[in-house]
Amino acid sequence: MRSLKGKTLFITGASRGIGKAIALRAAGDGANVVIAAKTVESHPKLPGTIYSAAAEIEAAGGKALPLVVDVRDEASVADAVAQAAEAFGGIDIVVNNASAINLTGTADTPMKRYDLMMSVNVRGTFAVTQACLPFLRLAANPHILTLSPPPSLDPRWFAGHVAYTISKMGMSLCVLGWAGEFREAGIAANALWPRTVIDTAALAMLGGAIKPGHCRTPDVVADAAHAILTRPSRACTGNFFIDEQVLAEEGVSDLSAYAVDPAGTLLPDLFVE
Repeated sequence: MRSLKGKTLFITGASRGIGKAIALRAAGDGANVVIAAKTVESHPKLPGTIYSAAAEIEAAGGKALPLVVDVRDEASVADAVAQAAEAFGGIDIVVNNASAINLTGTADTPMKRYDLMMSVNVRGTFAVTQACLPFLRLAANPHILTLSPPPSLDPRWFAGHVAYTISKMGMSLCVLGWAGEFREAGIAANALWPRTVIDTAALAMLGGAIKPGHCRTPDVVADAAHAILTRPSRACTGNFFIDEQVLAEEGVSDLSAYAVDPAGTLLPDLFVE
């Protein structure tokens, strides 16, 4: 059975949601998890901190290092990467999960929100990967996994929320470039995106337009991520995976256990057919 035992994962935005689910899945194998996020005090609408996530990771069988990190600040990122490498002897895997979302049209998107999405989603993904790169080059089976959609120029994915789409496609273009740039070094660069909307605390921040009963749990993405990250890096790079596709390749066809409400109608996520 493929495992992440002893591997060190640097996961951004791992204090809650999909990032935490990926961390817990790895912790079950006995992995080391660096929780790189900003939340140190629980928010009424966004429960969970880097410390509560660390406690869950330790309870699941992993080793946790909670670090206060603002991915927009390269000094903060560099310091966290140095601490992670010192604590665990290196970094094997980078998961670019941190992301800001604001689904508004052009006229209704404040420039501070535009800047936030570009800084967190595109710049943050680039900065974290760049900082971890020296350690990935030394790892036995190095992976970069970015939570972003398949690249597309279809206007329907841009209309309605141009700024957000540009920021997510920017993350995907990083993956496209890194797969080519790091191929000879044996560092895998892949993207992963859910087929359906995922029930996370961030969903509530969108005004409750989508009910949890129409969603899957973050575990579906976490299990798909685990499958990708345990594949040989030289043979698995440059892919824009959809979670359902990955699990099907692993022989998992019944995904009913991931539904928040097994009787509910699942809604497709953005950027997928």
